[in-house]
Amino acid sequence: MPPKNTLRKKLYTIIFEAETPAGKAFDIVLLVLILASVAVVTLESVVSLRRDYLYIFVTLEWIFTIIFTVEYLLRIYSTSKPFKYIFSFFGVVDFLSIVPTYLSLFILGSQYLLVVRVLRLIRIARIFKLTRFINEGQVLSNALRASATKIAVFLGTVLLLVVIIGSAIYIIEGAANGFTSIPKSIYWTIVTLTTVGYGDIAPKTALGQVLASFVMIMGYGIIAVPTGIVTVEMSRSDKQQVATQVCPNCHTEGHPLGAHFCYNCGFKFDR
Repeated sequence: MPPKNTLRKKLYTIIFEAETPAGKAFDIVLLVLILASVAVVTLESVVSLRRDYLYIFVTLEWIFTIIFTVEYLLRIYSTSKPFKYIFSFFGVVDFLSIVPTYLSLFILGSQYLLVVRVLRLIRIARIFKLTRFINEGQVLSNALRASATKIAVFLGTVLLLVVIIGSAIYIIEGAANGFTSIPKSIYWTIVTLTTVGYGDIAPKTALGQVLASFVMIMGYGIIAVPTGIVTVEMSRSDKQQVATQVCPNCHTEGHPLGAHFCYNCGFKFDR
């Protein structure tokens, strides 16, 4: 159910929705603060800047954290389903964006985890009503969900191949050539198969080099498979127009344009 209290309802509209000027302004200001806070954390990691401006950085971090803490509490207060928000994707991100500063009082260096705030910029698509990007994001999300089983089977097959090839190269090359164990040989196989090629371990025997060549060539085909699976699912996806409506009951976004009910929980929207 949406919040009944007038104050809570106004706060909910401003904080969770981008349909009103006040709601859009709130989120734009929030975005600026998020960018500024991430910039401060990033700059603080530079030794020379931290040495000269540590007090300023720490002060700004606490100011941003207090602001985001108040905002987080207001989000909980303004919704009639606080636990739905707290355990939603954005609820978890919002919580994680304020915790590191408080942890820094007990764990040195944990404040650098504040860069997680950058995840909150995902809201920008809703704020500026870039529905085209929301639509494409929805298509990609649907394609990934539809491809999950196929990709899982594919990765399982690749994992099996990696173990077999790693064991084979261990037998062929042995400890004398740097392949001191099967796990290390599996590591070499993964590095070679993904075409990363660190070069820290390399086969020396002719048979080992033949096997390495086979793994390299196979890597190009294997890398393309997940892309092909997702691409096929994306081509099948219905590019349905979506709105910026946030469900007051479960905080799900990405509803079809003009929808009267939440596709996730069935809640009826006020139109």
